[in-house]
Amino acid sequence: MGRRSRKRGDPAPAPARPPVGRPAAARRGERPRAPWHPFPLVELSVLIGLVLIVWGLFRADEDSGRVMLLCGMALGSLAGLETALREHFSGYRSHALLLSALPAVLVAGVLFVARAPWVTVPIAAVLVFGAVFLALRRRS
Repeated sequence: MGRRSRKRGDPAPAPARPPVGRPAAARRGERPRAPWHPFPLVELSVLIGLVLIVWGLFRADEDSGRVMLLCGMALGSLAGLETALREHFSGYRSHALLLSALPAVLVAGVLFVARAPWVTVPIAAVLVFGAVFLALRRRS
């Protein structure tokens, strides 16, 4: 009595079709597996990076502490970058914004080391960021 039934003449709604061109794992919502799947390489990289950062903070006054800080940040960043690249190019989730920052930072770093005028460094970084972002969005 309390339930409403649909009219007999209404057709059942059509099931949603998965997008064409995306891998089957991406359509099911599963994250792509790494080539080294059973071994937790990314997780260990993040753990070692965190340990190096904390250890480097305790020895920040020494040169070795600064090196540990730098290595810990680089290792953690590489682990996150690998995950973002794998997910983006397998069609699981678009990480175009995150991935476009890497070439922009590299260009800004090269221009800084080359002692380019200060005005050109952020302008070049923004231009590279925008170009790579648009290219990655078209790809996904």
